[in-house]
Amino acid sequence: MRRMDSLFARLFGVFLLAILLAHALAFAWFHFYGHPPPPPPPEHLRALDMPRPPPFAGPLVALIFQILALSVAAWFAARLLSRPIQRLSEAAERLSEDLDSPPLTETGPRETRQAAHAFNLMQTRVRQQVQQRARMLAAVSHDLRTPLARLKLRLEQIPNAMLRARMTQDLDEMIGMLDATLRYLHQQRSSEPLQWLDLQALVESLVEDAQDRGADVSVMGHCAPLQVQPLALRSCLSNLLENALRYAGHAEITLHDDAEVVEVRVCDHGRGIPEEQREAVFEAFFRLEGSRNRNSGGVGLGLTIAREAARRQGGDILLEETPGGGLTAILRLHRR
Repeated sequence: MRRMDSLFARLFGVFLLAILLAHALAFAWFHFYGHPPPPPPPEHLRALDMPRPPPFAGPLVALIFQILALSVAAWFAARLLSRPIQRLSEAAERLSEDLDSPPLTETGPRETRQAAHAFNLMQTRVRQQVQQRARMLAAVSHDLRTPLARLKLRLEQIPNAMLRARMTQDLDEMIGMLDATLRYLHQQRSSEPLQWLDLQALVESLVEDAQDRGADVSVMGHCAPLQVQPLALRSCLSNLLENALRYAGHAEITLHDDAEVVEVRVCDHGRGIPEEQREAVFEAFFRLEGSRNRNSGGVGLGLTIAREAARRQGGDILLEETPGGGLTAILRLHRR
C-alpha cells in the first residue's frame, strides 16, 4: 500500500496507462481499417465508380495515435514530477528572504510529504537558532558594556596622563569593535520585506547629510524606483560612502540605470586597494596596512556589512580601480 502512494508508483501508472492506451488505439485501427484489400474487379466493372478507401487508412495513422498518446502521458508525468520540486524551490526562496514565511503543506505522494516535513523541520530549527543567537547578543551587549563602562570610569583615576590616554584609546577601540560587531550580527538576523524605493532620492539624501557635515561629496545620474529592502540598502550605501570619505576624504557617486540592472558607483581618488586584496577586504575585521589601519577609525566591518546587505536583496558589490588612481565601489541591484 505504501508503494502505491509513492511518486514512483504514480509515474509508473501513468506510463503504463499510456502504453496500454496506445496499443488499444493501434488494435482498434487495425481492427477497422487493417483488413487486406479486396481483389481487383473484372475488366467490365473497372469503368464503374468504385468505393473510395476510408479517409483514416494507412499505418501512419496508428503511429500518430501512439505519438499523441505518449506525448500527453509524458507531459502529465513531467508535470507531476516537477510540481513538488517547484513548490520546494519556491519555499526555499521565501525562507531565504523571511524566516517567518509559512511552512510547506505536507500533502501529495509519500516522497513529497517526507521532503516537505524535512523542510519544515529545518525551518523550525533555523528559526530557533536565530532566536537563541538574538538572546545571546542581548546578553553579550549587556554583560560586556557594564564592565567596560566601569573600567572607563576607573581610568580617570590614573595619574599618568600619557598612560591614561593610551588606555582610553584602547578601551574606546574595544567599545567601537563591540558596537560594530553587535550591529553586524543584528543586521544578519534581521529580515525586511521588499518595498518600492526611490533610490535616487535616497542617494541624494545621504549626500546632503554628508555635505552638511562638511564632506566633499557629489552625485550625478538618474535612477527610477525599484524593489529593495530600504533599511538594508541605506546601511549598504552609508557604509560605502563613509568608507570613501574615511580613507580618501572625498567621494563621487554616479547612478546608472537600465531595464535590468541598476548600478551605484562610489568613486574616490585615494590610495586604493591592491587588486589581489580586493576580495579579502570583504572579510570581517580585515584591515589593510597603511592608511587603512585602526588609527583611521575603522574596525574592518564596513565593506562586510555593505556586501551582505546587497546580497540579501539579490545584488552584489565589486571593487575596481578608479581611472587616474583610487577605488571605485560598484553596487549592482537587479530589477525584479
